[in-house]
This record gives sequence, structure tokens and C-alpha cells, in this order.
Amino acid sequence: MPKAAAAVELRDVRVQFGAVVANDAVSFSAAPGEIHALLGENGAGKTTLVRVLSGLLQPQAGQVLVNGVPTILADPQTANHLGIGVVHQHFMLVDTMTVAENIAIGLPGLRRWFPDLDHIARTVEALGAAHGLAIDGKASVRDLSVAGQQRVEIIRALYRGARILVLDEPTAVLTPQETAALFPILRSLAQAGTTIIFISHKLHEVMALTDRITVLRRGRVVGTLDTDKTSQPEIAHLMVGEDVELPKLTGASAASGAVLEVRDLSYRDRRGIARLSKVSLSVGRGEIVGVAGVDGNGQQELAEAIVGLVSPDAGAIRLEGKDLTKSSVAVRIAAGMAHIPEDRLRTAIFASMSVRDNVVAELAGSAQFASHGLQKADQISRYAERVVADYDVRLDSIAQPMGNLSGGNQQKVVLGRSLLREPQLIVAVQPTRGLDIGATAFLQRQLLARREAGAGILLVSTELEEVMALSDRIVVMFGGAVVGELQRSAFSTERLGLMMAGAA
Repeated sequence: MPKAAAAVELRDVRVQFGAVVANDAVSFSAAPGEIHALLGENGAGKTTLVRVLSGLLQPQAGQVLVNGVPTILADPQTANHLGIGVVHQHFMLVDTMTVAENIAIGLPGLRRWFPDLDHIARTVEALGAAHGLAIDGKASVRDLSVAGQQRVEIIRALYRGARILVLDEPTAVLTPQETAALFPILRSLAQAGTTIIFISHKLHEVMALTDRITVLRRGRVVGTLDTDKTSQPEIAHLMVGEDVELPKLTGASAASGAVLEVRDLSYRDRRGIARLSKVSLSVGRGEIVGVAGVDGNGQQELAEAIVGLVSPDAGAIRLEGKDLTKSSVAVRIAAGMAHIPEDRLRTAIFASMSVRDNVVAELAGSAQFASHGLQKADQISRYAERVVADYDVRLDSIAQPMGNLSGGNQQKVVLGRSLLREPQLIVAVQPTRGLDIGATAFLQRQLLARREAGAGILLVSTELEEVMALSDRIVVMFGGAVVGELQRSAFSTERLGLMMAGAA
């Protein structure tokens, strides 16, 4: 009996940008109903392959086959027509529109200009119910949770007939509970014949969900494995080219005095919703304090208030005893505060500007890099080259646009420019979100090194393993308030889980 054709197959695909080879003779195939992981370090070539499959990029060599038929994915419309749907890590939704209106964007024929939104809403709701993706077709996207927006992206692909679903970091912005709810949905889709290409840096999720794994390193395929016949250490070794072990905090804290003091901090957002309620905490010199909690319980607002991105309604923020509650971001940076933000694309980088200019963005007007309004070009270039060298940023040139770097290398630039000035306090918010295991280990080692050097670190993360591995103490937030604190000797996932659910 002849073997069934692969749902999608790449044969010797090559994509090159100037002198940079992003994909070098990549061959890959996924069968109907298979959940196939595509793994690799940041910059290994995964995103380039996603762009090829979505019709956004045409390879210079090689073939793409869909259901055994060679094809040219000339544009996204062609990919959609052939049943390929892509859910990008950063959602492509218009948040001022309803779910149905977002689904209607780009529909073919007359429906593009005269969509029946009521019919689309009913169809979306029925499609969602059939696949365990409950959604209100008339809801405004801006009112949906992150998990709800992801459901809209998946439903949009299914609405257009996707039988090959490419998910790029689908759990990067989900809580553990939301991830647990997503996996049965994906298994159900696969059982119904949908092919799922699953891209993630979370190896435990890959092991729990997928059938096979293909690993890329520096643009080439270095192995395809059956998931049930491999292990996380083997996968990590293939990705990086050497054994990788995530660092853990060892030894008792030598914390001396408080570098950060937050007292009775309260904050309401522009809609009048209370986001912080009398939050108090402290961070000592040479100490990492983790902030744990399910996304949306005030952690982001707490970090933004500390670094000066939002102004609290009440309470006080002191750095080394100095009151900075009403101070500007620039004053806080000058006082020795550094911020590694959750959303680097929105609050940390200028994608169209060069890496060189991004490195000094926070200090561009300082005496170190400017004189009488003119930039010290040589000084800036030397500083940028030092960040690139010290923090293993992989790029062609410091002159290339920041947006052309992989997510992991963008994060290394943000980390390097923050740590190279040796801040007294580091506020790190989801610092390893979306990073591969090698980049995660590198970043975590840098934070531990700054702790050893005497800096205070506030680590905000929804990854319990990360918080428990790196923190001297953990503060747990629920509903905008601190509901408890654990010393390192008392850490356990069970206790933290109960506190994250609101138990004091």
C-alpha cells in the first residue's frame, strides 16, 4: 500500500539575505494529523521557515509541497487557499474591531466588501464550540484576554479552511492554566486530521504535546526525532551544540540593607479599575526577590510604577533611601535603576533604528555619549561593540536595524545596555519569555552575576520554575495585592499555586 503524502513538505529550501544564509538546504515534512515541533535557538531560521510557509517569503532554492504537490506560495492568499494557516507570536488583530470583523478582514470576493457579520459571528461561535474554542463572535477584541485573542487567531485560520496550522510560540503569552487548556484543543484538532507545526522554546511542553521534533541550528536541520524516544537534554544539546543546564541560585543571600522599598502602593488605570492595592515589598542589595502570580494580577503595573511608566495614586517608592515616587524615567535611570521590560517591541526597542543607536537609547543625551548636542560617534560605536561582544549578540553589524535581529538577540541588546552600566536595582519582567534554552541560561547567569556583585533584582515572571530557581524570596500577588511571601527554604509549587489562586 503506497505511503500517504505528507501534508506539507520542504525539500532543500534555501533562503539567503545578502551574505546571511537563514535556511541552508532545509528539508522537513509533517504528516496529516501530526503535531510536529520545530525547534532551534533564536536566529536558527525558524521564523524564516514560517514566513516561507505563510507565503510572505519565497526561497531562492528548493521546493515546497502541499499534500504531495509541488507549489509556489507566492503570497499569503495562496497559502490560505492551500489550507495553510499561521498564528504568529504577536497577534495580527485589530483590537478596536469585533471578533467577526477581524475574521472578515481579507475574505475573498464580494464578502471582502460586503461581509455578513451576523452570519460570520454565528459561524465563528459554532466553529469554536466544535473545537473547544468558545468565543463570542460579537465581542470586541480589546475586551478579550490574551488567551481569548489567541482563540480568535486559531478560529480565523480554521474559518478559512486551514488543514495545516503553524503555531509560532503559542504559549509564550499564556498562563500555565491557559496552556493546560490549549493542549487538549490542539490534540483534538490533530485527531480530526489537522497538521500542527508547533514552535516553542519550552521543552517540557514539546515533550508533552508533540509526535516528532525537528531541530534547526544556524539555518540547518541537525536532527528529526520521535518525541517518545528522546529527552530534553538531548534536544537542548542538538539546539545549542553542547550540553545546556539552566543555572540555579546557590548559597544564602548576603543581602545588606534595602536598595528598593515600596510602601502601600495603589494604582487605578485610566478606566478607574484598581490594579494595585496597598502593595508593599523590599529588595535588598545582593538579593533576588521574585514576584509570582497568574498574569493580570498587578505584576506588570507594579513593575511599571517602580520604573516610572505609570504614576501611582498613593504610596511611596524609594531607591537607596531616595524618594522617586514622582520622578521621571530619566531620573530613575540616573539614580541606578534598570528595566528589562516584558514587551521589548513596545517599550524597549526602536525596531527601525540601528542596533548601535538602540544600545545608547536610554543615555543618548548623557555626557558620556553627547557634547553640546552632538553625538560622540566613536564613543557610541565602541560601547555598542562592547555590548555585542560581552552579551554574545549575533548580528552582521551594529548598523543593521534592530528589528532584523531575532527575538533572543534583541533581548540580549536590551540586557546588555541595562547591565553594562552596573545598576543598583534591576527590574526584570518576564526576561526570558520567548527565548531559547541557550539564551535563557545566558540571561539567567547574567542576573545571578549581578546579584553576586551586590545589585538588587526584582524578578517578575509567570514561570514558576524560573522564579523558584533564581529567587532568595518570593512575593505572591493576587488581585493587585500581595497575599504572601515565602523564604527560599519554604518554596514549593503546591504552596505557590495555592497563594497564586488567592489563598493567604
